[in-house]
Amino acid sequence: MTPRERWLAVLTRRQPDRVPMDYWATTEATDRLLRHLGCGSLREALEKLHVDRPVTVAPEYVGPWVADDADVFGSRYQHIDYGTGTYREAVSHPLARFDSVAEIERSYTWPSPDWWDYREIPRQLAGNEMYPIRGGGSEPFLRYKNLRGQEQAFIDLIDNPEIVHYCLDRLFDLAYENTRRIYEQIPEQVMLTYVAEDMGGQTDLMFSPAQIREFLLPWMKRVIDLAHEAGAFVFHHNDGSCRRILPDMIAAGIDLLNPIQWRCAGMDRAGLKRDFGDRLVFHGAVDNQYTLPFGTVAEVRQEVLDNLAILGAGGGYILGPCHNIQAVSPPENVVAMYETGYENGWT
Repeated sequence: MTPRERWLAVLTRRQPDRVPMDYWATTEATDRLLRHLGCGSLREALEKLHVDRPVTVAPEYVGPWVADDADVFGSRYQHIDYGTGTYREAVSHPLARFDSVAEIERSYTWPSPDWWDYREIPRQLAGNEMYPIRGGGSEPFLRYKNLRGQEQAFIDLIDNPEIVHYCLDRLFDLAYENTRRIYEQIPEQVMLTYVAEDMGGQTDLMFSPAQIREFLLPWMKRVIDLAHEAGAFVFHHNDGSCRRILPDMIAAGIDLLNPIQWRCAGMDRAGLKRDFGDRLVFHGAVDNQYTLPFGTVAEVRQEVLDNLAILGAGGGYILGPCHNIQAVSPPENVVAMYETGYENGWT
């Protein structure tokens, strides 16, 4: 099977030739892996490791000029060093100074979908016909945190709900229209649409279920319904301990759950498979808190075997790291993950 055929088999509850495998990593981790493998490109490395990574399509930005240290929403960023690499973190928040919707309406310009050119998207498929295609989707509260500041964003859920509703309406509107225009350019070609929100921490949800149902789910469902109407499957990324909200997410229509951080409270793999395996495809689940960065090669191999046995029982599993592989993870462990998956994932 091609990677596209392999993913599609899992998504439609048919038997693939083997379990598909995906790759998520920071730039620094990828650079280490390429040096270790002696490869000149990520595509070469992924082919060597038999990874079935989707190809993402996106429009070209053609709107007003944006500084290198900023984004189209007006947030400014710095590269924050964490020892083995850097993350680009928002350090200014353009909506933080406002206390009302009226102030925002008077003083802030929201990006328009017309700031992007979608005509290039069909050409992005060339040479990628054998891979799953990912395009469109939403993750607005992540953007809202950058606009308001993370602490203020969570305070707003209680103290300023009208600001949250107003801003999320506009952020979801933009995400929805961006997604619709991508589908319009390549009808029936997008297999995966990324509908995400980080709701979980290490031990429980970071939002109350009531807040998720009020501020996020109605709009998420609208994007989910758009994806299904276009023939795409909904790839739902939700970090940490998110089990309590999974019945709501399933009712809204998600198809895949990522990243399965099974060391977080309530996220044990057997329980997830037992309770939700008939309605969800599981994606990820190779631990990034201990196993990949600090475990031995033998521990990595055993965890992959456990994931195949637990999450892959009867199908419905795509192997990969539970979120981005970090530069602290030895390349030997990364290679062990994919070698073990390839050797033992055949059906």
